[in-house]
Amino acid sequence: MRKPWLVGVLLAAVLLGACGDPASGPETAAPPEVPRASATTQQRAPASPSAAATPSSGTPAKRPSVLYLGDSLAMEAQRVLGQELRRDLTATYTSAPYSGTTLCDYLEGTGKRSLVPVADKAATLVRRLRPDFVVLQFWGNAWGYTPCMDGITHDASPEKYFRRYQADMKRLADQISAAGEARIVWVLQGPDPITPDRVRRVNALYELRAGASDDLLADAGKTVSAAGARYSWVQHLPCTAYERAHPGYCTQPDRDRTALHRDDDYLHFCLAPTTSTPKPCPVRSPGIQRIALEITRVIRENL
Repeated sequence: MRKPWLVGVLLAAVLLGACGDPASGPETAAPPEVPRASATTQQRAPASPSAAATPSSGTPAKRPSVLYLGDSLAMEAQRVLGQELRRDLTATYTSAPYSGTTLCDYLEGTGKRSLVPVADKAATLVRRLRPDFVVLQFWGNAWGYTPCMDGITHDASPEKYFRRYQADMKRLADQISAAGEARIVWVLQGPDPITPDRVRRVNALYELRAGASDDLLADAGKTVSAAGARYSWVQHLPCTAYERAHPGYCTQPDRDRTALHRDDDYLHFCLAPTTSTPKPCPVRSPGIQRIALEITRVIRENL
């Protein structure tokens, strides 16, 4: 049995700082260190005759270029997603996530009110890299951590928060579209144990946007949710066939279940302790792997 939620929330706030964005988090949390230079990492699949893709081999004929942007959930997942995209699709891959951010941080024109450096704004990267896909994974900063939200929080004014979030979605999508021809992939989020309806409505906005445009959806959140209970938070789930076949991913094989979250962190999926300096997850973590596999599947099926 887990400790009471209040203790969990307070402990998570201390450990995560700006990495998480629960609605009950501190309004005056200290900002993270924003890198002085671009934190963009770029990885290209090795070129070799044997890597040439052919439809008959099951490998996509086109090697996609993928740009991955987002908050702390993208920060922790970026290395694993890159591995899956390179292995499955021989993709060119670039990631530039920043913990504690939300959509407005990646908008051009936000200046010093943003936690993302000018060089890593979404449209700036699209113009430079010309990706085929831009994957956007945002929990939906709900407690006013980033200055570009202008103090709007879900806790204080839910409707105002959702209106602003939807407006920022359109602005960001419009900037990305104007900068290149990439298809946007909106990543749907997993359950929030504190404000479950918030994530449900944020995901609904992503779905609305995709339904009215050429954008794509990757329901990564479903892969870390219980069957038949999409928005009910769980710490453990039954192991998948992939996890049973790959040592270390089924964390409790004797019970045929695996851990998605640490006992002291209900938001993130990395099973290593959170550090003061955000970085990719350094250990095998089933939740991250599930998310990466789903994003990769959506891109593969839309090449």
